[in-house]
Amino acid sequence: MPDAGLRDTDLRETGLREIGLRDSLQDEAPPDTSLRDTDRENTRLPDERRRDTGLRDSGPREAGVRGDALADTGAQPDGIELVVLDERLLAWGLPRYHSEMAAAVDLHACIDATLELAPGAPAVLIPAGFALHMGRSGMAALIVPRSGLGHRQGLVVGNLVGVIDADYTGPIMVSAWNRSAPGTPPVTVQPGDRIAQMMFVPVLRPAFAVVGAFSRSTARGAGGFGSTG
Repeated sequence: MPDAGLRDTDLRETGLREIGLRDSLQDEAPPDTSLRDTDRENTRLPDERRRDTGLRDSGPREAGVRGDALADTGAQPDGIELVVLDERLLAWGLPRYHSEMAAAVDLHACIDATLELAPGAPAVLIPAGFALHMGRSGMAALIVPRSGLGHRQGLVVGNLVGVIDADYTGPIMVSAWNRSAPGTPPVTVQPGDRIAQMMFVPVLRPAFAVVGAFSRSTARGAGGFGSTG
């Protein structure tokens, strides 16, 4: 019938047009989703955006503070709590590293008057003006001489190396001793002088196993002083 033939022709032409339209849409570039992304960002709560920004920005600031000073106003994952006991430290300088790769921080003599250390005289305890709280068993602080003062003037630490345990929270003290030979001039220490340095080191705390004999032997064995030449 004529009407049926016309209808079949119309359907075939319509189908071809639809196929061509689909092909042309596939050839076009993918739609721009930037506006939708922007809309999603704008619909986020302000607190969420602030939290994300804070996380991205906190890293560099914290790393810079840890490299510059032990004493800081903000809590840090690797930080150590410091309490200032002598306000003069705020003018002299809080414990800090004086170069990019320095191993230790300098300690100031928090004394009220000039102090003279005679050669060979008993060591004197000098306050450093602050207290620390390391709070972790895997570290300790060591107080050691400043290299220049120890070499040129003989000012060293009276107990050779001072060990500060991680759970000690009292005032930091420096045992100052003039190791120079008798008859040499005394070492003069002025208030605020940098007299020693403090470095932080990792600590191992192994458990002891009591045995009747060692489970392994070594080539050296019990050879002691001078046994290796």
